[in-house]
Amino acid sequence: MKKSEATRLNILQKAFELIYIKGFQTTSIDEIIATTQVTKGAFYYHFKTKDEMGLAIINELMKPNFRRTFIDSLQENDNPLESIYQIIYHLLIENDFLKVEYGCPTSNFIQQMAPWNEAFTQALFELSREWEDAFTESIKKGKEAGIIKKEVNPVEVSVFVISGYWGVRNLGKLENSKGVYLVYLKGLKSYFNTLQ
Repeated sequence: MKKSEATRLNILQKAFELIYIKGFQTTSIDEIIATTQVTKGAFYYHFKTKDEMGLAIINELMKPNFRRTFIDSLQENDNPLESIYQIIYHLLIENDFLKVEYGCPTSNFIQQMAPWNEAFTQALFELSREWEDAFTESIKKGKEAGIIKKEVNPVEVSVFVISGYWGVRNLGKLENSKGVYLVYLKGLKSYFNTLQ
C-alpha cells in the first residue's frame, strides 16, 4: 500500500472511531486531524470536506466490513435462520468494537445525516438494502431447501430482523446495558422457531 493510501485509510479509520463515539455532527475536522495526527494539508489533500470524508467512511469502510461480516457468514451455514441469529448475536454480544453506549454506527449515521444530506441518504440506503437483500436471499434459499416454511415472506423477515436490531441498539444505548440485547435475542430465537 502506498504511503498516500495508508494515510487516507488511517484518516478514515480513526475518524470513524471518533465519530462513532461523539457523533458525526459534533465531531470537528480539527478533532479528526488531532486524532489522526496528520496535517491539515494532508486531510484536505484526501477530502475536500467532512461530508466527503463521511461518505468515504460509509463506502470504503462500512460497506466492505458489512460484506465480510454478513455475506460471508451467511454463506458458511446451511441454515439461514441460524446464520442470521449468529450474526445478530455476534454484533450485540461478542463484537469488541460495537459498544452498547454508542449504539449502531449505521443507525447513528442515518439519524444524524440522512435527513439533511442526499448523498448520505443514498449511500446509507445502499448499505441497508444490501443487508436486507443478503438476508432475503438467504431466507429464500432456506425455503427452497425445506428448512423454512413455504408461506414465510423473506422480505418481511429481513425487515423485521434489521429494524429490531437497530431498535434494540438504541434501547441499549439509552439503558447503557446489554440486558435488553438478551431479551431481544430470546425473542428473535422464539420468532425463528415459528418459521421452521
